[in-house]
Amino acid sequence: MLSLKVLEEKYNFIILDCPPALDLLTLNALVAAHSVLVPIQCEYLALEGVSELLDTLMRIRRTLNPTLEIEGILLTMYDDRTTLCRQVANDLRTFFGPQIFKSIIPRNVRLAEAPSFGKPIILYDVHSKGAEGYTHLAKEVIHNGEKRTGTGTRSAHSGT
Repeated sequence: MLSLKVLEEKYNFIILDCPPALDLLTLNALVAAHSVLVPIQCEYLALEGVSELLDTLMRIRRTLNPTLEIEGILLTMYDDRTTLCRQVANDLRTFFGPQIFKSIIPRNVRLAEAPSFGKPIILYDVHSKGAEGYTHLAKEVIHNGEKRTGTGTRSAHSGT
């Protein structure tokens, strides 16, 4: 955590990308974080895991990190051609309201291919729908941070 304090002086945002499992690595990231960005796949089983994640976040707030905020909830693997996907997205919007990011990450072949080439989507195919989704997300996170602080910058850690 001391190393992160040093980095906070140099960067406006520090992102700790964690595996979806709630293991020791993820727990440590949540304890060190100012906020958490929660990606949720637009699939039925993802809805079942949301309550478990929220319970975990509440326990962390009560015991280890009382200032932990939810930065937002990101809909991922979204395919508007399927009724199920649209329904899951609507259910999440109804339940979480303004905590859902406006940005959506679509199901996208180029996005799925990028890791196998060892590249982030922005370098692999900047014009793909997946890259556009993440670019919109980055702008939205920055804009939200500016609104909260009124200064134009914000030091934040996000973990999932």
